Amino acid sequence: MKLTIARLGHHGDGIAEGPDGPVYVPATLPGEEVEGDLTRDVLGGVKIITPSPDRVKPPCSHARSCGGCLMQHARDGLVADWKQGIVRGALAGQGLEAPVRGIDTSPPRSRRRATLSGRKTKGGALIGFHARGSETLIAVPNCQLLHPDLMAALPGLEALVIAGGSRTTELALTITRTLAGPEVVVQGGKQLDGELRLTLARIAETHGLSRLTWGDEVAALRASPMQQMGRARVAPPPGAFLQATAEGEAALLAAVREAVGKADRIVDLFAGCGTFTLPLAEQADVLAVEGDAAMMAALDKGWRQAEGLHRVTCQTRDLFRRPLEPDEFKGITAVVIDPPRAGAEAQVATLARSAVPVVAMVSCNPVTFARDAKVLIAGGYRLDWVQVIDQFRWSAHVELAARFSR
Repeated sequence: MKLTIARLGHHGDGIAEGPDGPVYVPATLPGEEVEGDLTRDVLGGVKIITPSPDRVKPPCSHARSCGGCLMQHARDGLVADWKQGIVRGALAGQGLEAPVRGIDTSPPRSRRRATLSGRKTKGGALIGFHARGSETLIAVPNCQLLHPDLMAALPGLEALVIAGGSRTTELALTITRTLAGPEVVVQGGKQLDGELRLTLARIAETHGLSRLTWGDEVAALRASPMQQMGRARVAPPPGAFLQATAEGEAALLAAVREAVGKADRIVDLFAGCGTFTLPLAEQADVLAVEGDAAMMAALDKGWRQAEGLHRVTCQTRDLFRRPLEPDEFKGITAVVIDPPRAGAEAQVATLARSAVPVVAMVSCNPVTFARDAKVLIAGGYRLDWVQVIDQFRWSAHVELAARFSR
């Protein structure tokens, strides 16, 4: 069957109009003429007859086999337009319009955190990502996504898999770049015993790991795994949320700073370990609210050890079950809200009834953002602008920051 790709879907597949409806064609671009075998609504065995002028040679030698990146075959400008289009489409789906500003894309080799898979082999260990839609594990020694500091830590991950893995199961290894060296959290390994604990401690020391967590237990702590957040340094608990790239975090922070302006009393909802709280405390008193007590403790400690910051008050609270009520925003001059992918339906409903002059919203899901934006607008807010942030380069993920004003 021959088809012409009409558009890109939200997951990066090309979409063509088939005889019975949409047909999904992986790794293709709009305007390309392709042929292949149709199975239900997916075209397989694809041959590109007429390539798009937006098609480029993937920068990574693993692009064809690895499932870590989906869009390396596309020109950066096309990917940027596509991601901005996803945001506009999500807004339109709620009947909304707003100025969507340019996109800020993190550079190659900038991911400071990733979860790789590892399996023990007869001759050592295999570390990498899975092929798309497959259990096949692909080694990625030439990965163009991960920061060089993470790539340099691969021998340490191999040593961990050899020491605590098996040939029948896979380990999940979450590695994070910190100021004190890579931090690693391992899931799926052997049960800790005295011998394994000593071995892991030696590996952490030899390979310069700052902290090694095995399952739910810290197995080695060579140095506190600090992250810089404004003037403060914070040691997040193992597995705590962190923006994927330093460049992406900086872009989000710049947008939030612009949105809140000169606000001097700020509430930061879903504050995490202080990504926005601590930099904003350079200009304002901040109430940080987060449901995870360990992250709140890390934020509070970071604030107390920093110099020259305004007051930061930390409150551990489940904002899904017990959102801040309108009267709790009395006297607040700006709110920052950065919910998880599910959005913040309950909290936005109460925020919409408040008198807060400015809301800066950060989101990793344009669909739930648009849903929540509609509630704020119905409550009397105006959506001033949306800034698109792409820190998951070559993927289908889209992030954004937006400003709402009364």
